[in-house]
Amino acid sequence: MAKPFNEADRDAVYRAIYERRDMRHFVGDPVDAAVLQRLLDAAHHAPSVGFMQPWRIARITDPALRTALHANVESERLATADALGKRREEFMKLKVEGMLECGELLVMALMDGRERHIFGRRTLPEMDLASVACAIQNMWLAARAEGLGMGWVSLFDVDAVRRLLRMPEGARPVAILCLGHVDHFYSEPMLQTERWAERTPLADCVFENRWPE
Repeated sequence: MAKPFNEADRDAVYRAIYERRDMRHFVGDPVDAAVLQRLLDAAHHAPSVGFMQPWRIARITDPALRTALHANVESERLATADALGKRREEFMKLKVEGMLECGELLVMALMDGRERHIFGRRTLPEMDLASVACAIQNMWLAARAEGLGMGWVSLFDVDAVRRLLRMPEGARPVAILCLGHVDHFYSEPMLQTERWAERTPLADCVFENRWPE
């Protein structure tokens, strides 16, 4: 039988899980190159269906490109606000990204040519997206262990970002990731602090054998 981690190592894993936050407030200090490499390697060691490894990561180092991506997100933020109806003004008060302040900006994307990979995707083709999400989570937890904040930005025009990054046919951006130093980590999810939503009780998400009536 495989041995578990020792108590300290086990507790560190759970601490990273429970203290991970979707960060939107950053200080502008650069991320150490060796630390960034560790985080990218952590993402690359995520599980993937059929071992297809569908993630592709673009590091944005061109200031003009960062500005263009931010403009794209801001446009979608306004469109999202309009789509929220009565919650528009409430949404507009939220800080939804830290793209101009973070030390590193990354775009996580799905690779092109994914149709070649059938193992595990014949009836569930979206498992490539699930695999990319695992890579993002790996990076997120590793970033927390390194004392760095990370935020997932999903408010953007997919085709516009594809064009900005000159992605090949079939490739698709999934997330814009803000990574960098923070003054502190939120004590709870920011959207919970701002009373936008609350964590669903675990008992409402777990059931036995069949879907509850």
